[in-house]
Amino acid sequence: MNIKSWIQAARLRTLPLSISGILVGSAYAYYQHKFEWIIFILALLTTLSFQILSNFANDYGDGIKGTDANRIGEKRLVASGEITSGQMKQAIIINGVIAFVLAVALIYFAFGQENFLYSLIFLVLGIASIAAAIKYTVGNNAYGYSGFGDVFVFIFFGLVAVIGSNFLYSKTIDIKLFLPAIAIGMLSTAVLNLNNMRDIENDKVAGKNTVVVKNGLKWAKNYHHFLILAPFFCLFIFSIGVDTRIFLSFIVFIIFLKHLEKVRKSEKHEDFDPELKKVALGTFALSILIWISFLYNLK
Repeated sequence: MNIKSWIQAARLRTLPLSISGILVGSAYAYYQHKFEWIIFILALLTTLSFQILSNFANDYGDGIKGTDANRIGEKRLVASGEITSGQMKQAIIINGVIAFVLAVALIYFAFGQENFLYSLIFLVLGIASIAAAIKYTVGNNAYGYSGFGDVFVFIFFGLVAVIGSNFLYSKTIDIKLFLPAIAIGMLSTAVLNLNNMRDIENDKVAGKNTVVVKNGLKWAKNYHHFLILAPFFCLFIFSIGVDTRIFLSFIVFIIFLKHLEKVRKSEKHEDFDPELKKVALGTFALSILIWISFLYNLK
């Protein structure tokens, strides 16, 4: 077994983005004086396992459907033949079990035996997350092939990650937290949109009807500007409602403005690939800056 191939299949560059929502929700728990290290560590491990599961499932689903035959960007391992579809399917099952066990442990430490209803709700969310990670590209009705990938990313990377992770600590929902949750969700969706702009021609041939394929590249660029700019408006409103200098996060905004200019001028599909890393790491940096703002409670 080639360990390097499995590391490539895990797509490590996607992992920082996947935990950005957890960082923001946990940072707000610190602000609320309800932060707990065991919940934080288990939430990170659970989220990382979900992301790796999703990456394996995407590699498998697109690989057996032939979608990755002529893709631009990071190599897919089933399509290249370095990992067989049988091996990847087995890895998906193993990773699914690991993700479920971690989710159960997280739920237990967050709610114990006293909050059965909360435990049940989060258990259902955990199962839904596993199912959604797999069904993105796997199966005849894979929703990633019908243009619903953006909805999945916004909900799970934004709303569920931020509000859900904070609920694990606080056992309450703070309405103000929807603003950074929306921001992280939209920025995560922007990463997917870049991926879909890069792969538009290949996806057309493969019958993968992403929103970019459905609406065209010009529309996708305008949509991308909205996904990048609107989050900072949300964070500005959020900063008014909390007693800390959350506006430190606007350092990232300056970087993203340059990124938007690059996207506006890009015509070749391969030009979008380097921008994926910029937005993913920029979103991760944004979550770190939000954490720092709460950590030091700068005024």
